[in-house]
Amino acid sequence: MRRTMSFLALSCFSALAFANQPIAIVIHGGAGTINKSQMTAAQEQAYHATLKHAVETGYAVLAKGGSSVDAVTAAVLVMEDSPLFNAGKGAVYTYDEGHELDASIMRGDNLMAGAASGLRHVKNPVLLARAVMEKSEHVMLSGAGAEQFAKEQGLELVENAYFDTQFRYEALKKAKQSMQKLPHQAQNYRLEAPWQPEWNMGTVGAVAMDRSGLLTAATSTGGMTAKRYGRIGDAPIIGAGNFADNASCAVSATGHGEFFIRYRVASDICARVKYQGISADKAADQVMQELANVGGTGGVILIDHKGKVSWSFNTEGMYRARKTEGEDAVTEIFKQSPAK
Repeated sequence: MRRTMSFLALSCFSALAFANQPIAIVIHGGAGTINKSQMTAAQEQAYHATLKHAVETGYAVLAKGGSSVDAVTAAVLVMEDSPLFNAGKGAVYTYDEGHELDASIMRGDNLMAGAASGLRHVKNPVLLARAVMEKSEHVMLSGAGAEQFAKEQGLELVENAYFDTQFRYEALKKAKQSMQKLPHQAQNYRLEAPWQPEWNMGTVGAVAMDRSGLLTAATSTGGMTAKRYGRIGDAPIIGAGNFADNASCAVSATGHGEFFIRYRVASDICARVKYQGISADKAADQVMQELANVGGTGGVILIDHKGKVSWSFNTEGMYRARKTEGEDAVTEIFKQSPAK
């Protein structure tokens, strides 16, 4: 009896301690060539304001005792509905002048995950990714089948033109002009210069820890400008552009997707934390440097299993924000950038 009571007391203490984990959320809105000299004060202010709104929206969920799943969803929705980012409303154009969107979400306790790719009519891809995780037996759905599932789940569908923005259309025209200067093979697959990294920039993501210690990561994107042949990047690929594991960390990535897939960036960072025992920020810096060494550009945001937040990127800048318990929201854009 005494042993039983001791066990119950220990269990209650452990549950109480676990229920008091620090809450935190980190978001990104893409990494790439972000040059302060080419950004107006109004544009910079708009990015800071939207990043702050997104991170505070997600944090408000956590502060009210909500789950990190709800928090990252709420934060990503804000960015999907903004034309500033390459996700949702501001998605880049395909070569055929349409839009194809991808998203994923993963929770770190049971490693459940959901993803959707090649979407043309789902207003908020992150909601479909979550529905796949919670309402289906699958991890990834694509194209017409994914949109049929979205309709059955009652998600909002829109005309493809809903995602149109003039800024992204101008980027498409420049991209096509650039492609015409390349040999035919390079035009088809666009593997060489003079391609500009900023034409792909703007993928969004969020990672969070809630009061119970649950880590969740979500990523959403419109992909690459002028992409063809149903190209899918890293954002909906679990382990590449998105990963969460309560035993290590949660990561959301942004950058040149082909490299992030080949080098399984998100899961590699968490694996180094879990199996090498190094800090998440050190693991992220290592992986991003190794990626740069082979020509991969981009960045990651992350939270470790103790609630420590960080980010790492090998580009000139990354749209990013964080909010941790007891501190004001911080938004940053450039490599060396005073926090707002």
